[in-house]
Amino acid sequence: MLQREKPVLDVAFDVHPDPDEFIRAAMEWHFSPTTGSPFWLERAKSLEFDPREHVRSFEDLTLFPNVTNELRDVRAQDLIPQGYGPHPEVVGVFESGGTTGAPKRVVMLRDWWDRMMAWQVAHLHAHGVPRDRNWLVLIPSGPHMAGELTRRQAAELGGLKFAIDMDPRWVKKLIAAGKADEANAYAEHLIDQAVFVLQTQDIGVLMSTPPLLERLARRDDLVELVRQKVQTIEWGGAHMDADSRHLYRTEVFPGLTLDGNYGSTMVLGGAAERLDLTDDDPCIFDPFSPYITFSVVDPDSGRKVAYGERGQVVMNHVSKAFLLPNNLERDVATRIRPLGGQVGDSVADVTPVQRFDDETVIEGVY
Repeated sequence: MLQREKPVLDVAFDVHPDPDEFIRAAMEWHFSPTTGSPFWLERAKSLEFDPREHVRSFEDLTLFPNVTNELRDVRAQDLIPQGYGPHPEVVGVFESGGTTGAPKRVVMLRDWWDRMMAWQVAHLHAHGVPRDRNWLVLIPSGPHMAGELTRRQAAELGGLKFAIDMDPRWVKKLIAAGKADEANAYAEHLIDQAVFVLQTQDIGVLMSTPPLLERLARRDDLVELVRQKVQTIEWGGAHMDADSRHLYRTEVFPGLTLDGNYGSTMVLGGAAERLDLTDDDPCIFDPFSPYITFSVVDPDSGRKVAYGERGQVVMNHVSKAFLLPNNLERDVATRIRPLGGQVGDSVADVTPVQRFDDETVIEGVY
């Protein structure tokens, strides 16, 4: 049976708990022998501090080592907190894109899934994403969280999801092997799949990775179809530079809503584009605080950069369902002042680093 002795971890998605109370309750939950996950209870033996004693605020999360790479081979069941009982409701086991080597895995539990979905649907409503319209989704499915996420988003807004068949790892493998022509042909094959849907179905929302949106925008016939049918373009899964975003909003798809999303499978969610940005504003992302929080740091010193300066993004996930603190991501961003009541930084103009974990970063189509 799910144990609920930490009410602050169970508040509604739109309630902002006291940050220090929240972090202390999370440490108690994840490192108590009766509620913590086998992974963290074992990992705690090698820590040089006691999380239940010494982690009292979000700033203290920097005490943790970055254990993200350990998620490449950890037993998935060992990531589930024991407090959920012997039969937890698992939505899925999701994997990272494999950009920097073997994929990492996380377990999505029902209570976090429902909390994150409620927050994301509220964001979609706030951005005017139309109800009762079908979605065409040009992103990966399979072991990737994004595929299941968009299926649920479309359903929550009363539409059907139409998807294409995509293997982003194959594209990255082709690019790494110097087979640019084959990678290009595969990407064009993905766009060809989208054509069939756009020509025959009523599509009101287009969800795409930026590399595929760029390819779509090269075809005048598809641009015209999108202008005729689509009200909102949701994008995510890879970076979009400021010039491209401005071009899409003002010239290629004028009158359509262009709404970005930034996140990571490793934090089981991410951040939404800030409301009411103008065409000339940078693309600012605000995370689902306090569960997902960002810091923008100098990668050499680990210290936060000044607001308006660029640095590498550190992500934290802290919820009842999962704990992953102090995760240095493969992205560089501008540090932005947070919204009122938000824990941690907001970020803008996100771009990938060139190398990460001694691997060349290849985005490909995702």
